Amino acid sequence: MKTSVQAGVAGLLACGTLLTVVLATRDGDDSHTGVTYSTTSKGPYVALGDSYTAGPGITDPTGTPTGCDRSAGNYPALVAAELGLKGGKFRDVSCSGATTSDLTSAQHTDNGTNPPQLRALSSDTRLVTVGIGGNDIGFSSMIKRCVAMGALYQLTGSGKYFTEDAPCARQAGSDAVTKKITTAGDRLTRILTEVRRRAPEARVYVVSYPAILPTDSADCGREMSLAPGDVTFIREKEQQLNTTLRQQASKAGVAYVDTYTPSADHNACTAKNTRWIEPLVPDSPAAPVHPNARGERGMADAVLRAVKSAL
Repeated sequence: MKTSVQAGVAGLLACGTLLTVVLATRDGDDSHTGVTYSTTSKGPYVALGDSYTAGPGITDPTGTPTGCDRSAGNYPALVAAELGLKGGKFRDVSCSGATTSDLTSAQHTDNGTNPPQLRALSSDTRLVTVGIGGNDIGFSSMIKRCVAMGALYQLTGSGKYFTEDAPCARQAGSDAVTKKITTAGDRLTRILTEVRRRAPEARVYVVSYPAILPTDSADCGREMSLAPGDVTFIREKEQQLNTTLRQQASKAGVAYVDTYTPSADHNACTAKNTRWIEPLVPDSPAAPVHPNARGERGMADAVLRAVKSAL
């Protein structure tokens, strides 16, 4: 999703690949679930996506253009490291602010132009991850708008004087957002068809968005400055987007990686030492309302599990 939120607020293995998986759990809450992979892989691996893939603000930026805000600690980099893919065996072309259109067309950032992401694919590619769709529905701008309305809601008594508890949902319009999600899904279908045409030997994974908000809307007032009903509205729209991503992945005959389920108890409104998503004012290095290092590690583990299950 778009990093303009900083201003206020998706067998990999080719024939002959060997993958060994060892599972271990550790006490305490940690960003790494204890999944260890020993592998000999032919690669190459190409990562496509937006800021939830790029991981802005987590560690020192890497890659070009610098305006994409890619982190060396994002989930594609962690997956590549676990699989032993280095140098030309790994290309991360994700870019903050990217939409599905930016996979086929150049994306102009505040600091440089990112070529069409699909150009990174070739007949040699053996693994592709795709994390896209949030910017197609204007998710970041919607959150910023909801935050502003939530602040007004709290200033006017948090429901004491006005009974409406979802002012942003009313203004945004549930049906209008649903229509954008449907359109994004249709675009993703075309993108996945093109991915498979360009990289016919690759195993392709559509990566979902992790949980941003909790199930109980009362648990997220201070961190996110949202009216209770708007917490529900945003959460439901994110789940609807993920459902669409899953359906389109299935339709295209590619795999789907669920990062929402493992992150449900690590949303932006949980404790600092457990959350995967930073709130409006980050406590850890990350863009506001974006994955921190723990979140990218959790997403990487989800991708690696999906890779393992395909064997």
